[in-house]
Parts: sequence; C-alpha cells; structure tokens
Amino acid sequence: MIEYLPRSKQHSELYLTQFGMEECIPGHFFGPAIRDHYLLHYILDGEGTFEVGGFSYRLRKGQWFLICPQVITFYQADAVNPWSYCWFGFNGALAETLLKQSGLTMTHPILYFEGDHLIYQYLQLMNESSGCHKARETRLTGLLCLMLSELIEFGPVTPPEQKESRAEIYVEKVKDFIEMNYAQKITIEHIANFIGLNRSYLCSLFKQQVNTSIQDYLVRYRINKACEMMGNAELSIGDISRSVGYNDPLLFSKIFKKVKGFSPKHYRTETHAQSQADY
Repeated sequence: MIEYLPRSKQHSELYLTQFGMEECIPGHFFGPAIRDHYLLHYILDGEGTFEVGGFSYRLRKGQWFLICPQVITFYQADAVNPWSYCWFGFNGALAETLLKQSGLTMTHPILYFEGDHLIYQYLQLMNESSGCHKARETRLTGLLCLMLSELIEFGPVTPPEQKESRAEIYVEKVKDFIEMNYAQKITIEHIANFIGLNRSYLCSLFKQQVNTSIQDYLVRYRINKACEMMGNAELSIGDISRSVGYNDPLLFSKIFKKVKGFSPKHYRTETHAQSQADY
C-alpha cells in the first residue's frame, strides 16, 4: 500500500491529497463513513460492492467509483473474489468540474474505463514524484490533471443525464475549434483533420445538425467577432481584419458587407451614432 499526504495546498484549484494501492482480503470493508475530499477508486482486479445514496452497485475490474466530500458511503470486497484497487484523493475548486467532464457526479458515481497500464504508469510516476523536494506538489498536481484528462478524453463524453448524440459531439468540437482558431488561417481540411473525420462526411454532418455549412459558420463567427471589436476606436479596420483571420482588408470588407449589409466603416459609424443616441 502506498499513501501520500501533501506538505501544503499551494495549488488551490486542484491538489492531490493521497494516492495508494491495496489488495483487499475477502470481506474487507470501509464505512459507513464520509470523506472531506474527492476519492476515486479504480478496480484493478476482483469484485466488490459500493453503496451510496440508497443505491448499491456491484462492481468489478475496469470500473471506477467516486466518493464525494461529505457523503456517506460504504464499500466492501467480495467474500470469494475480493477486489484489489488503487485510489486517488484530491480536492480544489476545479475538482467537481473536471469530474463532471468525465461523466462522474454524485448521482452517477460509476465509470467504466479499462486502462490498467495507464493507471500503473500514473501510480509509478506519482510515487517517484513524491520524493521530490521543491516541485513535489506541482508535479503531482500535473500528473493528477493528466490522469483526469484520460478519463475526460476516453470515458463517456457527457454525464448520463446530459447525453448527446455522436453527431452533436462532433458539431461542438467544430464550434470549439473555430472559437479557438478563428484568428488563424484555417480551412475545413484543418478542422476535419483535428477532429479525425473525413472532410465530406464532417461537412454533411454539420449541415444536417446546424442547417448551415462549416464555411458559412466560420465566416459569420469571424464577422460577429469583428463587430465586437468595432467599438474599440484604437483599432483600424485593417487591425480588426487581421484579428479575425483576414490578412486582406479588401476581402474582409467585401465579406463583411455581404454578411451585415454595410461596409465595416459604415457599420462602425452607425454603431457609434447609435451608442451616442442611447446616452
């Protein structure tokens, strides 16, 4: 069994409080009890029972179960095939948000994600990092973030109460990519490669879900961002053009007028006049 307790809680957004691994004897149990932090268990082998909120879950190898702070829980190893598990205790302002992204919540505390090799790897790295002096908490927090990112990336995409279709998930990924990269010279091919789908298939899927093409969505997103910048008098039209991904101000003006019905200069003048009239 390995355990770890931090010297300090210098990373208030997220910090590891303990980690460990144990091979339980038949019938070994813990609780009923509460914790003051989040505690994730991953079952490496065997079976057991987890009870929380009036529900009893029969669990086995490859499953995670979550214990939330200040919640009474009870868990017990099987009498015939007792489980062995590892655990990761943590807390911080970001803990609940990251867990929700992985699909784990107080009302949905079970996650199936078989990845023994990854878990052993993180346990080993955490154990090695716990021997550090100056950077111990920082390294362990980084490893905790990486481990949670594995659950977010490869576990269920959304919590069960907010399930989305695969098409909706891809659409959100397209929108997220555009939001993060609209100022760059991006193409539909870039977006498709990032998401890992065939270009034609992605375009068709997006059109069905959003009722507009990816290209039109990108253009309108850029122009709307440009409109937001128009209120900043220190930015020239050329500055705004480049800031939303158009290196050619003339092309930007042409596209802007097509979308908004006004040239950028006219739009800025009208918007300024309207704002003055509101006072």
